[in-house]
Amino acid sequence: MRQAPIGHFIQGQSVDGHSQRTQPVTNPATGQVTAQVRLATHQDVAEAVAAAKAAFPAWADAPPLRRARVMFRFLELLHQHKDALAHAITAEHGKVFTDAQGEVARGIDIVEFATGMPQLLKGDHTEQVASGIDNWTVRQPLGVVAGITPFNFPVMVPMWMFPVAIACGNTFVLKPSPIDPTPSLMLADLLQQAGLPDGVFNVVQGDKDAVDALLEHPDVKAISFVGSTPIAQHVYETGARHGKRVQALGGAKNHLVVMPDADLSQAVDALIGSAFGSAGERCMAISVAVLVGDVADQIMPELEARTLSLRILQGEDLAAEMGPIVTRAALERISGCIAHGVQEGAQLRVDGRRFDGTQAGAGCEQGFWLGGTLFDHVTPQMRLYREEIFGPVLACVRVPDFASALQLINDHEFGNGVSCFTRDGHIAREFSRRVQVGMVGINVPIPVPMAWHGFGGWKRSLFGDMHAYGEEGVRFYTKQKSVMQRWPESTPKGAEFVMPTST
Repeated sequence: MRQAPIGHFIQGQSVDGHSQRTQPVTNPATGQVTAQVRLATHQDVAEAVAAAKAAFPAWADAPPLRRARVMFRFLELLHQHKDALAHAITAEHGKVFTDAQGEVARGIDIVEFATGMPQLLKGDHTEQVASGIDNWTVRQPLGVVAGITPFNFPVMVPMWMFPVAIACGNTFVLKPSPIDPTPSLMLADLLQQAGLPDGVFNVVQGDKDAVDALLEHPDVKAISFVGSTPIAQHVYETGARHGKRVQALGGAKNHLVVMPDADLSQAVDALIGSAFGSAGERCMAISVAVLVGDVADQIMPELEARTLSLRILQGEDLAAEMGPIVTRAALERISGCIAHGVQEGAQLRVDGRRFDGTQAGAGCEQGFWLGGTLFDHVTPQMRLYREEIFGPVLACVRVPDFASALQLINDHEFGNGVSCFTRDGHIAREFSRRVQVGMVGINVPIPVPMAWHGFGGWKRSLFGDMHAYGEEGVRFYTKQKSVMQRWPESTPKGAEFVMPTST
């Protein structure tokens, strides 16, 4: 019996939508098509937005504590179903199950943060700013807001957005990646079970047509986006042109600097885990090792050995360290990048293209497999260095000193994440102060901020003024209103033609 296509979630229920266009959903480990997902039309998007708009007045009027209690119930359900969510991620994205569990856990962190929204929505009050006048500020929700999220984190990245937005009193339309659409519907179901009113959270599956429909819809007040830099720029420019508030997180080329005084064993562990975890399909993956002084000659043999010994297996195998590439198209693109790196003159020390999928487990011979790939003697002029590959490829660049390492990073167009491994406190301090990157790790390979701190890069890694989640997320999903109040008993007679002052 043929499975029904994966559809949308609008007004508290699953719907097929109006489109007959579909896209295959594939298990990357086996290469087998497991489902079809419907791709939304402009009409589908319009219906989701209309449902969210209709739900907004009552939800915005609900006391913040009542909204927080829904988040509390949602949090409890997430804990009950976290492994089911992780299995769904592994089935459609391919990342190993333990990594998928970590993704769900980091999403749960944001929900925990959102449960404290009554505290975060408190305004400021000043009594007697002038004679008989009080002034206070409040933060109020925007209305209908939307999230456009990538394939690599189908649970965590949506949860960077909607728990904060909804707890602030907004209603939400999520457009997840069509590559792994199932987790979004599982989240919708859990929110429904938690008591979220119909229409507050909606899901439209789709591609560029759905994105453009959200960007152009006059009732969508804000857009949150995570994806590649070219699309982030398009989302930012188009959304702004239509009068929307936009935060658009783009690409990365994250560096890890290894100083000569670093603990080299720790540095190797950090490079291997951060470069090859989730097959390098993370916006915070380390894709460039910056080896300072003579550290390269010491560390390269160990990096080569560890890359060759990676346990590359289908994601449900708990021994797996790395799973498949998400799609065949991505596999071919990454393989092309490796070939181009060789042509540019970089030294290929480990060629992941040689990996045989039959080693990954039963039924994996047709999967989208690529081993860890290691380049040495990469230069800043190479495309291998300049462009985001988004795969398990680690490029090693040799520099003579700390100043050169810092300049190299600051000259790159991306400024998402960066790390420095050192035992020198002065170097660590200078690095964290002077590096032109939004998220910095000192002896930490993947410095993803906790839920209450906020996530975002600099330069062409972020378009917009505010980072995702944390207090920045609260500010993004609310607007400030200032109220000045005076009562008749304290109001002087006669018209006032002079600018009011406190004197």
